[in-house]
Amino acid sequence: MGEFDAIRPYDDTEVKAVLDRLLGDKAFLAILTHFRFPRLAGSLGWILQPAIARKLRRQFAGIDTVAALQDKVEHYVDHTIERATDGVTYTGVEQFKSGVAYLFLANHRDIVMDPAFVNYAVYHAGLPTPRIAIGDNLLQKPFVSDLMRLNKSFIVHRSIIGRREKMAAYQLLSAYINHSIRNDCQSIWIAQAEGRAKDGDDRTESAILKMFHMSRKDEPFGEVIQSLNLTPVSISYEYDPCDHAKARELYIRATTGSYTKVPGEDDVSIALGITGYKGRVHVNFAPPITELFEDTKLLAIEMDRQILGGYRLFPVHYLAYAQWADAEPELKVPKAAEVFPTDELERAEDEWQRRLNGCPAEHRPFLIQQYAMPVRNQYRVKAGLPL
Repeated sequence: MGEFDAIRPYDDTEVKAVLDRLLGDKAFLAILTHFRFPRLAGSLGWILQPAIARKLRRQFAGIDTVAALQDKVEHYVDHTIERATDGVTYTGVEQFKSGVAYLFLANHRDIVMDPAFVNYAVYHAGLPTPRIAIGDNLLQKPFVSDLMRLNKSFIVHRSIIGRREKMAAYQLLSAYINHSIRNDCQSIWIAQAEGRAKDGDDRTESAILKMFHMSRKDEPFGEVIQSLNLTPVSISYEYDPCDHAKARELYIRATTGSYTKVPGEDDVSIALGITGYKGRVHVNFAPPITELFEDTKLLAIEMDRQILGGYRLFPVHYLAYAQWADAEPELKVPKAAEVFPTDELERAEDEWQRRLNGCPAEHRPFLIQQYAMPVRNQYRVKAGLPL
């Protein structure tokens, strides 16, 4: 058994067996059937599931490498993105060089689509897609784990409780990330913090940066970071399909002090995040960090500066900021009408009002906060103010 077998993505030698296993997984086929035939899945699922399995076996016959699999599913990914967005734009992807691996550290808003949009950009630039860090809390079902690991995902053990066990897990994770970039020449995508920024406040956890260094403690921190081509990535959604659910969770946390997910809640978030309307999406890749940072906190500040500075603000963000009770007048944030043309602003006003109307009154402050916070953060960065 290899050092990283417990967490690594599947390799080419495993693709065929895993595909066969997936196409025999009843839970997986049931979800596909419900997605494809939502009205018929219940009554006719017993007929539709075998038919879908047969069709997929024909379509994926001969697929025996991860790259071939990604080429095959790219059409479906593109179609999903086209259906759920008003367009995706990218900046900075042209700087990446073939034969060089990068450590993409990104803000985190959506469980699946954040890395999917990064993959989309890198793939269409003709470069190998990165390996994707995913928490084991999202891999409760065997078919989900198989799907993600087929798509170059590796496992981050977040559900471990014991301190010693956690340290061992982070040590292994650190070793894998370093090995992937330095030995395999395979890029990595990882979120800047554990969990999505449900309140819109994107911050880099210094513990994540510290983890990168754990497996190379005998080397200076700054030199280790430089060797990994650490690249800040900003993912900006015009609209978040999960914004109402996030507002509800934030409200419950604020009023009760805690929030407990119900079984299957992450699955619902994943499905809604994939299929729900996002408006426009922009991904910005900042240049890799070349400055020598010897302190994780100082590096976290720089990552925040780059990620927040690269975030694209849409009209809805300015509209929300104008309504936000915690807006900071000293930042001198302009009105949306001063930044965007009338027709674009009118469309945004209609959509924003629709979202506000569909949100319970007690949840609305938290909905507004989600969209307003990126404005506050970016203007503080522009002004050179601490977050």
